[in-house]
This record gives sequence, structure tokens and C-alpha cells, in this order.
Amino acid sequence: MGLCKCPKKRVTNQFCFEHRVNVCEHCMVTNHPKCIVQSYLQWLQDSDYNPICELCTKELATEDCVRLICYHVYHWACLDQYARQLPATTAPAGYTCPSCKVGIFPAVNLVSAVADVLREKLAGVNWARAGLGLPLLSEDSELKPSLDSRRLVKNDAKKTPTNHIDTMSVPTPHTSASTVSNQRQTTPIQTPQSPAYESNHSVSSPSPMNVNPHSVVHVDETLSAFSRTESFPVSGQLPRRVFEALDDPKDVSFDHDENKYKRRSAMEWFSRWWK
Repeated sequence: MGLCKCPKKRVTNQFCFEHRVNVCEHCMVTNHPKCIVQSYLQWLQDSDYNPICELCTKELATEDCVRLICYHVYHWACLDQYARQLPATTAPAGYTCPSCKVGIFPAVNLVSAVADVLREKLAGVNWARAGLGLPLLSEDSELKPSLDSRRLVKNDAKKTPTNHIDTMSVPTPHTSASTVSNQRQTTPIQTPQSPAYESNHSVSSPSPMNVNPHSVVHVDETLSAFSRTESFPVSGQLPRRVFEALDDPKDVSFDHDENKYKRRSAMEWFSRWWK
């Protein structure tokens, strides 16, 4: 429950998903005629909304809209076309909302600003007047929704050019095999080369126009102070070093690891004390 921001300050549980404010039914009719309005609890569960007419999947702001008593909004022309597709023998209870299947016609004793506007809108067409219990109108006096905007939209859709695929990049069945082979022969093939190959190639055949004396230095390996094979083996392993065993000159028979925890006799203990 929340308080509407209008001067009437009415308590309501309806929430406008677009403006994110609590709205009463009076504000739905005057200030939010094409907004998505549902309960505040539903907005807490899922705040995502799509301001389109579910019958034609077009934006609601493009055409005249009507709000049902379940607060779902549709284009008036779409709702009229949807109702006219039903059989003529359909009972008033058969005219339901396309989304929630709630009856389109408001009850007689329902006091609501949304219901009043809906009754006024439905009173202009014969299929709705029968459900409201009103006498039928003549064909000339019936207020059918205008289809001029729908025709303009269809004409614009027909005038829009279609996407053409570039035929130069796609081979066709009429393309000869010789043409394809000529294209393959004239197309240079570039293969990636390793840096070592590029450096050797640049050293062996330098260009007379691009000669840089400070870029490459030729060093004879025979004049080097040492050989790489002797200092660093090819296999990448360091040379092994042999360490000779060192003899400990001290007498470590007492604290040596081998007989450190050896059971000693009483004579050994006494000999230690008398040293």
C-alpha cells in the first residue's frame, strides 16, 4: 500500500512501472493513460516491463489506447479487431482480456474511474453495446476506430528496402572455374614467418637502399672466448659436479646420527661421568 502523489492523496496499491510511483485510478485516467500499471507487489517480484500492445507488439504511445478493468492497456483499434473476430453468438462473458482472461465489460455496480472511461469507450461500438445491455447503433453512427494510422504503418513497411547481399563476394553457379582459378593465382599468399627467419633473411640479403650499419654486427664464433656447447649443453641441463666426501676429523661416535638413540650400557654412562 502507498499514497498517491496527486492532490487527493488516496491510498492505493497500484504502481506505475514507467514512472515508479503509486497511482490511484483517477491518475491512471488523467496522467498515466498509456503506462504499464499493476500492483506494487507484482513490481517487487519483477520490475521489468515492455510498453507495447500485446496484440500487435507495437509501442502503446503510437496510437489511441484503452485500459481494461484489469489495468492492462491495448490499442483501441487492436482490441476492436480482436473482439470483432469472435463469433456473433459469443456471450458477454466470452469477451475477455487477451492477457489475463478477465472480462472486458465492467459490472454495472462497479464504481471506478477506469470503468467509467472504459464504458464510454465501449459504448461507441455495437459488439460492446450488446454486452453492456445497450441498444445497437446504426452503421453510420457507430464509432469505429480509425485505421488510417494502420495503413500508414503498412505502407511504410512496404516502402522500406530489403537487405541485399553483395553478389561479388558470393560465388554463383554461373561463375566459371577459370575465373576462380585466375583469382586464386593472382591473389598473393602471405604466410607467417618466424623472427629467426626474418632476421637471417635480412642479414644475408640486405637492400642497398635500407642499410643501417648499427643494426647488425657480425661476430665469428671461432673467435669467441668460449664455446656454447662446452659451457651449456644442448639438452638444456647444467653439467654435473662431483663432490668428494669429506672425512670429519673429530670423534663423532658419541653424537653421530647412527648411534644417537642406541641403547648404552652402564659402563658407558660411568665413563662419561669420570672423564
